Amino acid sequence: MIESMLTTIDNPHDPFTDYESWLAFDMISQHNSAGFLARVVVLSDELSLADQRRAIDEAIDEIVEENVTGMYKKVSREVPDPPDVVEF
Repeated sequence: MIESMLTTIDNPHDPFTDYESWLAFDMISQHNSAGFLARVVVLSDELSLADQRRAIDEAIDEIVEENVTGMYKKVSREVPDPPDVVEF
């Protein structure tokens, strides 16, 4: 499975392995990437975990595609598939 995150071209920190430093740099630089993503993505508790991940990935793609400032980029990594989750 591929896991993706939104970041900026000037952030030297890896949001996967050093999230706290990544977030501190992002906030100090006044990018607020997580907040921007939260405003774009449409989520619901009614969505499955897989659908939520898909919605986040699509929102990241939209931000990067409409990237008028050239500041944002998508970073991805391969992660093991999660075990099956039973939803009630």
